[in-house]
Amino acid sequence: EVQLVESGGGSVQAGGSLRLSCTASGFPTGVRDMGWYRQVAGNECELVSIVRRDGLFYYRDSVKGRFTISQENAKNTVYLQMTSLKLEDTAMYYCVADVRRWLVNLTCQGDRFYWGQGTQVTVSS
Repeated sequence: EVQLVESGGGSVQAGGSLRLSCTASGFPTGVRDMGWYRQVAGNECELVSIVRRDGLFYYRDSVKGRFTISQENAKNTVYLQMTSLKLEDTAMYYCVADVRRWLVNLTCQGDRFYWGQGTQVTVSS
C-alpha cells in the first residue's frame, strides 16, 4: 500500500522559516519524482516544487530564491526548506509522488498520482 507521510507544517511569522518532510512507502522500485502542491482554501492546487529522481527540478516563480527542495532517494524522502515566508505562502501543503506530468495547476487530491494528507502552513504578520 502506498503511503506518503508528511511533517513539518505549522505557524510562523512572516520572514520566518519552516521545513517540510515527506517519506513515501509502498514503492518497491523507488519513486520517479516527489514534490509539493499547495492549496489556498477553495482554490485549485498549485505546484510549488518538485524533483525527479535524476535531479531535474521545478520551482514556481513566486518561491524561487526562497524555497529549496532536496531528496534522499534511498529513503524515498523529500524535503522543502522554506525561508523568507510570506503571508501568501499560507496554504495546505500536499506531498505528492510519482507525478510524471508536472501540471502547474490542477484539482487537489485527484487520482492520477499519489497524495499525502496535507500539512498546514500558516504565515502571520
